[in-house]
Amino acid sequence: MPAVPPPRIGWPLLPVPDASGRLQWPTLEHSVLDTIRALLQTRPGEQKMHPRFGVGVQRFVGEPDTVTTRARLRETVREGLARWETRILVEAVDVSDTEAPGEVRVEIRFRIRRTGAPKQLGLTLTLGPSTETA
Repeated sequence: MPAVPPPRIGWPLLPVPDASGRLQWPTLEHSVLDTIRALLQTRPGEQKMHPRFGVGVQRFVGEPDTVTTRARLRETVREGLARWETRILVEAVDVSDTEAPGEVRVEIRFRIRRTGAPKQLGLTLTLGPSTETA
């Protein structure tokens, strides 16, 4: 009886052949969206080989919900995308209220440079209580 080969171990960044033996590469759009998500979730200093990579929006969680915090969040996202994802042209980063108190919605509108296709990506963060008085 021939020995059964062990299951293949795939590297997550490389494509794996499909049932017909063809390699399935991600589309440009899919690759760009994945990179933006990774940028937003990665804290600078978290990656050993790229210590300045990342936006780290988590650091804003729990900060006071003020105009200053929202402006810093908007600029941090805009600067991080401009620095690390050169395949896009950022058109707008908006930080707005949601229905829940203390939550903000960050909406990023951009175009893929190669195709000109407009795209949008958003996330919701919970900030701390506002320290501003009415």
